Amino acid sequence: MSIQKGQSAPQFTLFSSELKEASLANFKGKKVVLHFFPMAFTGTCTTQLCTMRDNFGYYDGLNAQILAISVDSPFTLAKFKEENNYQFPLLSDFNKEVSTAYGSIYHDFVFGMKGVSKRAAFVIDEDQKVIYAEVLEVATDLPDFNAIAEAVK
Repeated sequence: MSIQKGQSAPQFTLFSSELKEASLANFKGKKVVLHFFPMAFTGTCTTQLCTMRDNFGYYDGLNAQILAISVDSPFTLAKFKEENNYQFPLLSDFNKEVSTAYGSIYHDFVFGMKGVSKRAAFVIDEDQKVIYAEVLEVATDLPDFNAIAEAVK
């Protein structure tokens, strides 16, 4: 079951594409827009993160941090970030613990792959409570960017 609006956000520490630890706790006092995506370098995932990249200034102006999580390795995420000029951290949930904690994981995905992050978006408030939650079952669907922006306001 996925995390619902009103719940405390599950805490995590993951390695970024820069091979540095990033913890949700480090962003207490700031809103966090948390995006899960299945796989780097795929069409819909690129669209999802590029939409956030292109609207980055909007979120920065609202004291909000964007974090993006997939089960890709930090090395894959580093290349993905470099090629697309993302200004926000890409975090590797290689062990699938955070995707599972947020109820955002496909147990069976395409081509027989197992344990791939579902496309999902969460907005976490300054006290680390979830104020927006959207987990998509269809990998080619995109989150509701307008609803995310509204939750951050």
